[in-house]
Amino acid sequence: MGVLVGICGILTGHLTTNFSVIPCRNLMPKALDGQIVMEKTPRYFVTAEAPGRIHAMSKDTKLIVVVRDPVTRAISDYTQIISKAPGIPGFETLTFKNRTTGLIDASWSPIWIGIYAQHLENWLQYFPLSQMHFVSGERLISDPAGELGKVQDFLGLQRMITDEHFFFNETKGFPCLKKPQGNGKPHCLGKTKGRIHPDIDPEVIEKLREFYRPFNHHFYQMTGQNFGWE
Repeated sequence: MGVLVGICGILTGHLTTNFSVIPCRNLMPKALDGQIVMEKTPRYFVTAEAPGRIHAMSKDTKLIVVVRDPVTRAISDYTQIISKAPGIPGFETLTFKNRTTGLIDASWSPIWIGIYAQHLENWLQYFPLSQMHFVSGERLISDPAGELGKVQDFLGLQRMITDEHFFFNETKGFPCLKKPQGNGKPHCLGKTKGRIHPDIDPEVIEKLREFYRPFNHHFYQMTGQNFGWE
Protein backbone atom coordinates (compact mmCIF):
# COMPACT_ATOMS: atom_id res chain seq x y z
CA MET A 1 0.00 0.00 0.00
CA GLY A 2 1.17 3.51 -0.87
CA VAL A 3 0.22 7.00 -1.84
CA LEU A 4 1.51 8.83 -4.89
CA VAL A 5 1.12 12.58 -4.61
CA GLY A 6 2.61 15.84 -5.82
CA ILE A 7 4.29 16.79 -2.56
CA CYS A 8 7.64 16.38 -0.84
CA GLY A 9 8.77 13.70 1.58
CA ILE A 10 9.38 15.94 4.59
CA LEU A 11 5.64 16.35 5.00
CA THR A 12 5.44 13.37 7.32
CA GLY A 13 7.29 12.94 10.53
CA HIS A 14 9.99 15.54 10.12
CA LEU A 15 8.27 18.90 10.24
CA THR A 16 8.11 21.20 13.23
CA THR A 17 4.98 23.10 14.14
CA ASN A 18 6.43 26.01 12.16
CA PHE A 19 5.46 24.29 8.93
CA SER A 20 6.12 26.39 5.85
CA VAL A 21 4.78 25.59 2.38
CA ILE A 22 7.32 27.55 0.32
CA PRO A 23 10.49 25.61 1.27
CA CYS A 24 8.61 22.36 0.71
CA ARG A 25 7.60 23.39 -2.79
CA ASN A 26 11.18 24.39 -3.53
CA LEU A 27 12.31 20.82 -2.82
CA MET A 28 10.15 19.45 -5.63
CA PRO A 29 11.70 19.02 -9.10
CA LYS A 30 10.89 21.72 -11.61
CA ALA A 31 8.23 20.91 -14.18
CA LEU A 32 7.24 22.32 -17.54
CA ASP A 33 3.68 23.24 -18.45
CA GLY A 34 1.71 20.06 -18.94
CA GLN A 35 3.99 17.97 -16.73
CA ILE A 36 2.95 16.38 -13.44
CA VAL A 37 5.27 16.18 -10.45
CA MET A 38 4.78 13.07 -8.34
CA GLU A 39 6.17 11.84 -5.03
CA LYS A 40 5.38 8.79 -2.95
CA THR A 41 5.80 6.93 0.31
CA PRO A 42 3.64 4.27 1.97
CA ARG A 43 3.65 6.27 5.22
CA TYR A 44 1.51 9.16 3.96
CA PHE A 45 -1.75 7.23 4.04
CA VAL A 46 -1.37 6.14 7.67
CA THR A 47 0.24 9.28 9.12
CA ALA A 48 -2.40 11.30 10.95
CA GLU A 49 -0.81 14.71 10.24
CA ALA A 50 -0.22 14.11 6.52
CA PRO A 51 -3.66 15.08 5.09
CA GLY A 52 -3.75 18.46 6.81
CA ARG A 53 -0.18 19.31 5.87
CA ILE A 54 -0.66 18.28 2.26
CA HIS A 55 -3.92 20.23 2.04
CA ALA A 56 -2.14 23.31 3.44
CA MET A 57 0.40 23.05 0.65
CA SER A 58 -1.99 22.27 -2.21
CA LYS A 59 -5.69 21.55 -1.77
CA ASP A 60 -5.84 20.47 -5.44
CA THR A 61 -3.34 17.63 -5.00
CA LYS A 62 -4.43 14.33 -6.54
CA LEU A 63 -3.89 11.25 -4.41
CA ILE A 64 -3.24 7.72 -5.58
CA VAL A 65 -3.56 4.93 -3.00
CA VAL A 66 -2.36 1.39 -3.73
CA VAL A 67 -4.05 -1.19 -1.50
CA ARG A 68 -3.96 -4.97 -1.28
CA ASP A 69 -5.61 -7.68 0.80
CA PRO A 70 -4.80 -6.53 4.36
CA VAL A 71 -4.08 -10.09 5.51
CA THR A 72 -1.54 -10.63 2.74
CA ARG A 73 -0.19 -7.15 3.36
CA ALA A 74 0.31 -7.88 7.08
CA ILE A 75 2.22 -11.10 6.33
CA SER A 76 4.32 -9.27 3.74
CA ASP A 77 5.08 -6.54 6.26
CA TYR A 78 6.13 -9.16 8.82
CA THR A 79 8.34 -10.83 6.21
CA GLN A 80 10.08 -7.50 5.68
CA ILE A 81 10.51 -7.04 9.46
CA ILE A 82 12.07 -10.46 10.09
CA SER A 83 14.54 -9.88 7.25
CA LYS A 84 16.00 -7.12 9.41
CA ALA A 85 15.20 -8.51 12.87
CA PRO A 86 15.12 -12.32 12.58
CA GLY A 87 14.91 -12.84 16.35
CA ILE A 88 11.44 -11.37 16.86
CA PRO A 89 8.47 -13.58 17.87
CA GLY A 90 6.43 -15.40 15.25
CA PHE A 91 3.64 -13.79 13.27
CA GLU A 92 1.01 -15.80 15.12
CA THR A 93 2.29 -14.58 18.49
CA LEU A 94 2.39 -10.90 17.50
CA THR A 95 -1.03 -11.00 15.84
CA PHE A 96 -2.92 -11.57 19.10
CA LYS A 97 -3.25 -9.73 22.36
CA ASN A 98 -4.69 -12.96 23.66
CA ARG A 99 -4.60 -15.97 21.35
CA THR A 100 -6.77 -18.05 23.69
CA THR A 101 -9.66 -15.60 23.31
CA GLY A 102 -8.72 -14.74 19.71
CA LEU A 103 -8.32 -11.03 20.49
CA ILE A 104 -6.39 -9.42 17.63
CA ASP A 105 -3.75 -6.82 18.49
CA ALA A 106 -5.00 -3.98 16.28
CA SER A 107 -2.23 -1.72 17.57
CA TRP A 108 0.52 -3.87 16.02
CA SER A 109 1.67 -1.94 12.95
CA PRO A 110 1.30 -4.73 10.32
CA ILE A 111 -2.32 -5.20 11.48
CA TRP A 112 -3.18 -1.53 12.07
CA ILE A 113 -2.00 -0.35 8.65
CA GLY A 114 -4.51 -2.66 6.93
CA ILE A 115 -7.52 -0.98 8.57
CA TYR A 116 -7.87 1.15 5.45
CA ALA A 117 -11.30 2.58 6.26
CA GLN A 118 -9.97 4.20 9.41
CA HIS A 119 -7.10 5.89 7.55
CA LEU A 120 -9.35 6.99 4.69
CA GLU A 121 -11.71 8.72 7.11
CA ASN A 122 -8.81 10.94 8.13
CA TRP A 123 -8.08 11.91 4.52
CA LEU A 124 -11.72 12.61 3.73
CA GLN A 125 -11.69 15.39 6.30
CA TYR A 126 -9.46 17.33 3.90
CA PHE A 127 -9.87 15.92 0.39
CA PRO A 128 -12.96 14.87 -1.58
CA LEU A 129 -13.13 11.33 -2.89
CA SER A 130 -12.99 12.75 -6.43
CA GLN A 131 -9.33 13.66 -5.84
CA MET A 132 -8.45 10.11 -4.83
CA HIS A 133 -7.81 7.05 -6.96
CA PHE A 134 -7.53 3.57 -5.47
CA VAL A 135 -5.37 0.97 -7.18
CA SER A 136 -5.90 -2.73 -6.49
CA GLY A 137 -2.56 -4.30 -5.61
CA GLU A 138 -3.84 -7.68 -6.81
CA ARG A 139 -4.93 -6.34 -10.21
CA LEU A 140 -1.69 -4.37 -10.48
CA ILE A 141 0.02 -7.77 -10.56
CA SER A 142 -2.47 -9.62 -12.76
CA ASP A 143 -3.25 -6.70 -15.13
CA PRO A 144 -0.64 -3.94 -14.71
CA ALA A 145 -1.50 -2.18 -17.96
CA GLY A 146 -5.19 -2.09 -17.10
CA GLU A 147 -4.62 -0.66 -13.63
CA LEU A 148 -2.12 1.90 -14.89
CA GLY A 149 -4.55 2.83 -17.66
CA LYS A 150 -7.02 3.88 -14.97
CA VAL A 151 -4.27 5.89 -13.26
CA GLN A 152 -3.51 7.70 -16.52
CA ASP A 153 -7.22 8.48 -16.92
CA PHE A 154 -7.39 9.81 -13.36
CA LEU A 155 -4.43 12.11 -14.00
CA GLY A 156 -5.85 13.32 -17.31
CA LEU A 157 -3.04 11.73 -19.31
CA GLN A 158 -3.18 10.00 -22.66
CA ARG A 159 -2.98 6.23 -22.26
CA MET A 160 0.57 5.35 -23.27
CA ILE A 161 1.33 2.28 -21.14
CA THR A 162 0.06 -0.98 -22.62
CA ASP A 163 0.53 -4.73 -22.18
CA GLU A 164 3.64 -4.63 -24.37
CA HIS A 165 5.43 -2.69 -21.65
CA PHE A 166 5.33 -5.64 -19.21
CA PHE A 167 6.42 -9.21 -18.75
CA PHE A 168 5.82 -11.42 -15.72
CA ASN A 169 8.78 -12.41 -13.56
CA GLU A 170 7.99 -15.92 -12.32
CA THR A 171 10.72 -15.80 -9.67
CA LYS A 172 9.50 -12.57 -8.08
CA GLY A 173 5.83 -13.14 -8.76
CA PHE A 174 5.48 -9.57 -10.07
CA PRO A 175 5.42 -7.96 -13.52
CA CYS A 176 8.53 -6.18 -14.76
CA LEU A 177 8.59 -3.02 -16.86
CA LYS A 178 10.23 -3.07 -20.27
CA LYS A 179 10.54 -0.78 -23.25
CA PRO A 180 8.20 -1.89 -26.06
CA GLN A 181 10.99 -1.75 -28.61
CA GLY A 182 13.05 -4.17 -26.53
CA ASN A 183 15.81 -1.63 -26.00
CA GLY A 184 17.39 -1.29 -22.58
CA LYS A 185 17.36 -3.53 -19.54
CA PRO A 186 13.89 -4.32 -18.10
CA HIS A 187 13.14 -2.85 -14.68
CA CYS A 188 12.03 -5.36 -12.05
CA LEU A 189 11.32 -4.87 -8.37
CA GLY A 190 14.36 -4.80 -6.09
CA LYS A 191 15.63 -7.60 -3.89
CA THR A 192 13.47 -6.48 -0.95
CA LYS A 193 10.32 -7.26 -2.96
CA GLY A 194 8.90 -10.66 -3.76
CA ARG A 195 10.30 -12.42 -0.71
CA ILE A 196 8.85 -15.84 0.10
CA HIS A 197 6.33 -15.47 2.94
CA PRO A 198 6.57 -17.72 6.00
CA ASP A 199 3.93 -20.41 6.46
CA ILE A 200 1.19 -19.05 8.72
CA ASP A 201 -1.28 -21.15 10.70
CA PRO A 202 -4.49 -21.25 8.58
CA GLU A 203 -6.55 -20.70 11.74
CA VAL A 204 -4.71 -17.41 12.35
CA ILE A 205 -5.32 -16.32 8.77
CA GLU A 206 -9.03 -17.06 9.18
CA LYS A 207 -9.15 -15.07 12.43
CA LEU A 208 -7.55 -12.14 10.63
CA ARG A 209 -10.07 -12.39 7.80
CA GLU A 210 -12.88 -12.23 10.34
CA PHE A 211 -11.23 -9.24 11.99
CA TYR A 212 -10.79 -7.30 8.76
CA ARG A 213 -14.14 -8.21 7.16
CA PRO A 214 -16.21 -5.30 8.59
CA PHE A 215 -13.39 -2.82 7.96
CA ASN A 216 -13.04 -4.08 4.37
CA HIS A 217 -16.77 -3.77 3.70
CA HIS A 218 -16.74 -0.24 5.09
CA PHE A 219 -13.79 0.58 2.84
CA TYR A 220 -15.66 -0.83 -0.19
CA GLN A 221 -18.63 1.40 0.63
CA MET A 222 -16.45 4.47 1.12
CA THR A 223 -14.56 4.03 -2.17
CA GLY A 224 -17.37 2.55 -4.24
CA GLN A 225 -15.11 -0.38 -5.13
CA ASN A 226 -15.25 -4.03 -4.10
CA PHE A 227 -11.64 -5.28 -3.92
CA GLY A 228 -12.72 -8.87 -3.29
CA TRP A 229 -10.67 -9.53 -0.15
CA GLU A 230 -12.80 -12.43 1.01
